[in-house]
Amino acid sequence: MASIFTKIINREIPGHIVAEDDHYIAFLDINPLVLGHTLVVPKKEVDFIFDLDDDTLAGLHLFAKKVAHAIRKAVPCKRIGVAVIGLEVPHTHVHLVPMNSMGDLNFTRPKLSPSKPELEGINKKIQQAFNDQ
Repeated sequence: MASIFTKIINREIPGHIVAEDDHYIAFLDINPLVLGHTLVVPKKEVDFIFDLDDDTLAGLHLFAKKVAHAIRKAVPCKRIGVAVIGLEVPHTHVHLVPMNSMGDLNFTRPKLSPSKPELEGINKKIQQAFNDQ
């Protein structure tokens, strides 16, 4: 059965896609730690990140770097935190989280529930910053 991320990749369910190429996609987390929290995913569905072949793993991180630069331009923050947790969805994904304090990368905190207009607004800002690179 396809993961929820594969369903977003295949446009079977909606997602706030901020960036995409032939092999990777980045979209907003709909229950973010902070506004702008983005997931970067290989289009190839592999559960465990270290089961990716070397080229896909390297490409994932290079794509995430471009997305992180776009997030940093679009969202006021000191850093972009990076986390690979992967317990909630069996499809490799990298969390990129705008950070102004260490607590912003605390996955035990309650998640936000931004409105659709808030998600759409930050999505457009990150897309624009990504496309301007």
